[in-house]
Amino acid sequence: MRSEIIAVATGSRETVHDITAECAEFVRGQGGDGLLHVFVPHATAGVALLELGSGSDDDLLAALRDLLPADDRWRHAHGSRGHGRSHVMPALIPPYATIPVLRGRMALGTWQSVALIDLNVDNPQRQVRLSFLSD
Repeated sequence: MRSEIIAVATGSRETVHDITAECAEFVRGQGGDGLLHVFVPHATAGVALLELGSGSDDDLLAALRDLLPADDRWRHAHGSRGHGRSHVMPALIPPYATIPVLRGRMALGTWQSVALIDLNVDNPQRQVRLSFLSD
């Protein structure tokens, strides 16, 4: 297995951050067939495969705001208002995704992109571990 960590600046707002290019560059350097495993080692972030740039990013954030409001209902209550929802989100959007790689390219669907989902406005810097598994 080959692995590397990339740094992602998510800023101080809820975000859907496209990391497709970084993932593509990583697997291109590995060559051949295998699996790309994308993992965020954070308790408040997730990885999703979805269409980006067509409004889906905003739709996802709006849906998460409906499902996980940034209010005072959360028992996990340190940090900014509603911070506890960020700790619940990875149960809905897991902190990992695995993508087939064929001939050094991710085998994504036509409209699929790899995105880091982050609702935690208190942590503007994230790490993402990219791992390539082959035989």
